Amino acid sequence: MYQRILVPIDGSPTSERALQEALKLAAGKAQLRLVYVLEEVYPLDAEGYAFIDHAALQEAVRKTGERALAQAAKTAGRVGITAETALLEAAGERVASVIDDAALNWQADLIVIGTHGRSGLSRLLLGSVAEDVVRGASVPVLLVRGVSS
Repeated sequence: MYQRILVPIDGSPTSERALQEALKLAAGKAQLRLVYVLEEVYPLDAEGYAFIDHAALQEAVRKTGERALAQAAKTAGRVGITAETALLEAAGERVASVIDDAALNWQADLIVIGTHGRSGLSRLLLGSVAEDVVRGASVPVLLVRGVSS
C-alpha cells in the first residue's frame, strides 16, 4: 500500500516502537527512510556556564544522532530491509517542519512517528513533536504510542 515511509527517530524506546510498526508496514515492499533531526544547542549566557565547550556539545549531539540512525538501520537490516538514513539540521526551524519538509522532498507516502502520550503539565512543558507533525504534515501520519511506565 505505502511505497515510501519516513520514520523520524530519536533513539528512544518510543521511536523504536514506531520503527517496528514501519517495518511491518513496509513488509519488504516499501522504501524506508530514517531521519534524525539535530536541534541547535544554544549557549547559556549565565555565570558558571562559561566553561562548557559548546562546539564539543554540538558534536556530541551529532554523534548521538549518527548512533541512533545506525542502530535503527541495523534493526531494519535484521528483517531484510535496507533503510536510507539522514541526519537533518533544524537550523532554527521547528523539528516538525523539518520532518514535513523531509517527507515532501523525499516524496513520502506516510510518516510513522512515535508519541510519548504526554498530557497535562508535562505536555505543556515538553511539547510534542509528534503532535506538531500531525497538525502540519503534508502527508498522512501514523502515530505509534510509546509504552506506558
